[in-house]
Amino acid sequence: MNVETYRRRLIALEESFSARAVADGGRARDHVLESPADTGDTAVADEAASEDFSAAELDATILQQVRDALRRIDDGTYGRCLADGRPIETKRLDAVPWAAYCIKHQRLLEAASRPPSTL
Repeated sequence: MNVETYRRRLIALEESFSARAVADGGRARDHVLESPADTGDTAVADEAASEDFSAAELDATILQQVRDALRRIDDGTYGRCLADGRPIETKRLDAVPWAAYCIKHQRLLEAASRPPSTL
């Protein structure tokens, strides 16, 4: 695995997500500050602000994961599953270069975080 290739991709992603998080947060604040007096318009502005805040939150989450991956490169653990230390599949790292878990452990984490179904 060429770790430097992943480092360059992660640095580019870090720059992109940083800029997007700032832009999304700014747009959301603008919606709140420019909130119209009409109730219908206020509801639309609130919805737009909520969407922008959600986008900014998602970007900030991914940005943190990208930064964590860069730290793993620096400490020599990049490409290894945080759960068991085994290598993360190259295809997975190509698709999600900030991946911290192999697909098996990622699925287990996602399943554990879902609320139980009430049938």
